[in-house]
Amino acid sequence: MTQNSKTVSEAEIAVIGGGLVGSATAYGLAQRGARVLVLDEGDIAYRASRGNFALVWVQSKGLGMSEYAAWTKTSAEQWSTLAKSLRDETDIDVAHHQPGGFMLCLSEAELEARINAMRRLHNQPRMVQYPYEILDHDETKRRLPAIGPDVVGSVFCPLDGHVNSLRLFRALHLAMARSGVSYRPNSHVESIKPDRDGFLIDGPWGQVRVQKVVLAAGLGNARLGPMVGLHAPVRPSKGQVIVTEKAAPFLHHPIVTVRQTDEGGVMIGDSQEDLGFDTVVTPPVISLMAQRAVRMFPLLAGLNVVRTWSALRVMSPDGFPIYDQSQSYPGAFVVTCHSGVTLAANHALTLAHHILEGTLPASLEAFSSRRFHVSSAA
Repeated sequence: MTQNSKTVSEAEIAVIGGGLVGSATAYGLAQRGARVLVLDEGDIAYRASRGNFALVWVQSKGLGMSEYAAWTKTSAEQWSTLAKSLRDETDIDVAHHQPGGFMLCLSEAELEARINAMRRLHNQPRMVQYPYEILDHDETKRRLPAIGPDVVGSVFCPLDGHVNSLRLFRALHLAMARSGVSYRPNSHVESIKPDRDGFLIDGPWGQVRVQKVVLAAGLGNARLGPMVGLHAPVRPSKGQVIVTEKAAPFLHHPIVTVRQTDEGGVMIGDSQEDLGFDTVVTPPVISLMAQRAVRMFPLLAGLNVVRTWSALRVMSPDGFPIYDQSQSYPGAFVVTCHSGVTLAANHALTLAHHILEGTLPASLEAFSSRRFHVSSAA
């Protein structure tokens, strides 16, 4: 993908951020005929896409906001459509599989806490209903023969799945290019200035005028939002990941903290640390993650670790996505979440349509940042 100055000058919509959230949204906009420019900061960005665990995950999502559970379920249901669209457009198989996923528990206390959390989740007002099962050790082992004796039970949801994250990222960028999106890497945005004709976006690379702008810059949205009357109070949450050498297939379902990729390697990752913008891999955290994974699947003890890394999740104060259009400057939108893989189908197939139409539906009102300004009752 190369810079095209003519496309830049004639762009209708600028998407700031070329990670999974930005690229899925840009692809969806272009598929609907919009002339789209993506301004991407490049490799210096704190890109959450580097560290995603590639789950398409439904169970456990939405405790505290039932609308998020429904939004997540809808995206999971649309994911096969997105995967087919990307394959038709690019010939890339993103290895989307939806066999159902497990949350394994290593003590009776863990299992009880997980059961209680699922009950609270599904007892919420307006909660979308979907199936899940509570399994004891024996039934879990029947379905996952490789588990160890420390696994006391699990929660299984048939809606959960996973993808190949690297292929997904590549497919979205190739699909953007083939849909006419102009992609500009290494294009840090310094300012966005609303005017009567739309928005002027400036950076060291130059200036562009567009009718609409979509902020999909992850942690950068906190800085960019106020320029166009938007509030995106996001913060970093550090997560660390382990990847093993390739192994013979033994895990045919994703686990929320362990998954075997379609290429054979095993990914391990479940840490959450509030350490600002620190992305250093730390042996104590990696060691604890590895120990829990080996207790779940003892055969992992015989595999070599080939790499580790950490990345920063994009977290709002309550952990849920922020979707908003500026009331001061209509045509400016913010799209931010920490589940860029799970929600990619919604961003491409649903949200892009509403952005192009210029109005976010009432069903997304719960995700407005205005929820952070509600005064407490006296």
